[in-house]
Amino acid sequence: MDERGTVGASGWRSALVWAIALAGVLATAWIPASEGLTTAGRVELGIVVFCAVLWMGEVVPAFAVALLAIGLQVGLLGFPGGVLAASGDFRAWEAFVVPWASPPMWLFLGGMFLGVGAERAGLDQWIARRLLAWTGGRPQGVLAVVFGMAFAFSMLLSNTATAALLLALLRPVLSCLKPGGRMATALLLAVATGANLGGMATVIGTPPNTIAAALLAKGGRVGFVDWLALGLPVALACAAAAFLWMRRGVTAELGAGPGRIRELPVAREDSSSAEDPSRAARVVGVLGILATVVLWTTESWHGLSTGMVALLPVVLFPMTGLVRTRDLSGISWDVLILLAGGLSLGVGMEKTGLGQWVAGLLGEGTRSPWMAAVVVGWVAAGLSNVMSNTAAANILLPIALAMVHPEAGRKGELLMGASAALGCSLGMALPISTPPNALVLAGGGLRSRDFLPLGVLYLVLGPPLVVAWCSFWLSR
Repeated sequence: MDERGTVGASGWRSALVWAIALAGVLATAWIPASEGLTTAGRVELGIVVFCAVLWMGEVVPAFAVALLAIGLQVGLLGFPGGVLAASGDFRAWEAFVVPWASPPMWLFLGGMFLGVGAERAGLDQWIARRLLAWTGGRPQGVLAVVFGMAFAFSMLLSNTATAALLLALLRPVLSCLKPGGRMATALLLAVATGANLGGMATVIGTPPNTIAAALLAKGGRVGFVDWLALGLPVALACAAAAFLWMRRGVTAELGAGPGRIRELPVAREDSSSAEDPSRAARVVGVLGILATVVLWTTESWHGLSTGMVALLPVVLFPMTGLVRTRDLSGISWDVLILLAGGLSLGVGMEKTGLGQWVAGLLGEGTRSPWMAAVVVGWVAAGLSNVMSNTAAANILLPIALAMVHPEAGRKGELLMGASAALGCSLGMALPISTPPNALVLAGGGLRSRDFLPLGVLYLVLGPPLVVAWCSFWLSR
């Protein structure tokens, strides 16, 4: 999953962002009248532009902008007498708040409860410590295991939580390495890049995937295994390229002295705490996590949707005491609000016809469906480097799906949706591009330019790779 908090802004920068946002809204009023752009569509365009500038400017929290988007749509489009609602229709506004209780929201909430449950049960740290121990402290082995853990954990857990966990476990290792050395740099990049890429593989791994699955569900449900087939191979290919590039650093100096340390220390088990859950709660937590993952991966056998399965940890963990009241404060509720705001914008773009109108403009210069999908992927990756990938997906996915030609059918929708969603996860060239990037930079030892080589590589080559693989898979 990938969400950044607001960036502190000085008064002049904040004023500039608000001025640009208002100017963008005013500019929409001067767009020449054209077929397909209704009055309601023009209002929705103003809302999208206004929120997009605020998201990119980051002068207010991203979740606040999502709430603003919902409020503006309710007030300007769905309110009785609004440009979209018929006069006296007191229920038109409900379309913009229905996403709050939609299956994607429960699916993402279930993923968050899985993360809290895994942490409370000690499963995540138990696995992490033993994987590190299996390497025997060998530098190349440590790098491979750290990268693999970041990738695997991020498939089901928040990429922010994944990066924070691994950084905590690696402190003893990093303390014996030369700050800024190639080995330390490689390990920190392994944490950030692995956490960024792992989320591409599953429908709950990152909000853009969940948003895409929700929008694509109108033509048929997109299950856990369905997305795994589209996202996992691409994520693995990107991960392989990243690992080959980073492993060059494992032969660099290890420590401050002229000699080289052949073995790295491995994190030790912490002593138990009175705050730890009971043994029974731990067992329930592990079984609940395993059951949830198994049900997600066998959806075609039992027919239960991923959203329904996600209710299992949400209901089970609090009832058994594994998740307590205080643990709820650790859940990223702001990300859920942002997800709801994005889905609400998608509803508005569909109901006003704005998505179809914009799709026509973008599709004029890209007649080839393959090239259109690549262009959407590039735009998604570019935007995600400077703004939340969730916000980028909120804006682009409805437009991308509206660009699909009716003759392309379901395969065309899946290709375009995957290109936009996975493209959003490929934006990681800057320290502010993703939470894992920001975390490892804050931990010290990295420079901003250390993110650029892989970030630029993914930005340029990632979208064509996504489209090539998805085209091949969907044509089978």
